[in-house]
Amino acid sequence: MKLSYLELDTTDAAWNLAAEQYVFDALPRDRSYLMLWQNKNAVIVGKYQNTQAEIHAEYVKEHDIQVVRRLSGGGAVYHDLGNLNFSFISDAVSLGKIDFQFFCQPVIRTLQSLGVPAELNGRNDMTVDGKKFSGNAQYIRQGRVLHHGTILFDSDLEAVGHALHADVEKLQSRGVASVRSRVTNLRPFLGGQMGLDAFRKALLKEILRENSGDPYIFTEADRQAIDEIRRQRYACWDWNYGLSPAGSMEKKRRIEGCGTVTASLSTDKGRIRALSFSGDFFSTLGPEALAGQLVGAELNEDGLARALADLDPGLYLHGMTRELLVHFLLY
Repeated sequence: MKLSYLELDTTDAAWNLAAEQYVFDALPRDRSYLMLWQNKNAVIVGKYQNTQAEIHAEYVKEHDIQVVRRLSGGGAVYHDLGNLNFSFISDAVSLGKIDFQFFCQPVIRTLQSLGVPAELNGRNDMTVDGKKFSGNAQYIRQGRVLHHGTILFDSDLEAVGHALHADVEKLQSRGVASVRSRVTNLRPFLGGQMGLDAFRKALLKEILRENSGDPYIFTEADRQAIDEIRRQRYACWDWNYGLSPAGSMEKKRRIEGCGTVTASLSTDKGRIRALSFSGDFFSTLGPEALAGQLVGAELNEDGLARALADLDPGLYLHGMTRELLVHFLLY
């Protein structure tokens, strides 16, 4: 089957994921497509995950990290400009069957040709010396498959740990939990001499060596259609957070002037479904009344601000302000 390849020129995660969907849904099915792309700082969560469970929300906000949900399942991954992403869109090798090896082999062959002993390990990871450098996921529909993967080339591994480390919130979810295995960058295994752009060219060359192809350049009409997909889905809170499956969390913090407060929350589709407060605080009015006002609110700054617009939280949790309560519930 003929191959067309696209090298995306934006680092906006929402646009790049919209482009993937557009290529999958709208471009001719008489060929396969390869996409090579990068995102600026972003967390990409799997379709079936609870977003709040997968991110360290305060770190994500402080570092202006995009959070975007993808079409495929699997675990959350961190992207930055030291990471290269690849996507294959093709007829499914076996209808309805997820097959990672077929699409990972070009990456493994490229690395082995450069002297790196890479291998496919477990369900969907590529590793070198037992350390993960690539996670992969697939989406299959109507006989076509979208396979995409990350390649940690020279990423900020400290940021990977911080952005995806939500254990401090003791959040348990019925969604899919990410596997936080040991990870590594590839650059040290290449002697530190090869840059990401050179590796990108080597990977494309290896793929084209076995599958002759030509470039595909998005038309203005293509770009307008992708912009619309981005606007309607990948830039929307309803998709990135609101699609989250039901889950629960407990947040506990000592707040100056208030005391120690514990909030026990149940969420579904990004909204508070149940909430209770406990702790050593003082209260003029019962805190259960405050909790009742927040049930149904979207668990984001705007949603909580709307729910608290006509309330003084200090009547229910002495010393608590609207700003402190919003920050406490979110971060």
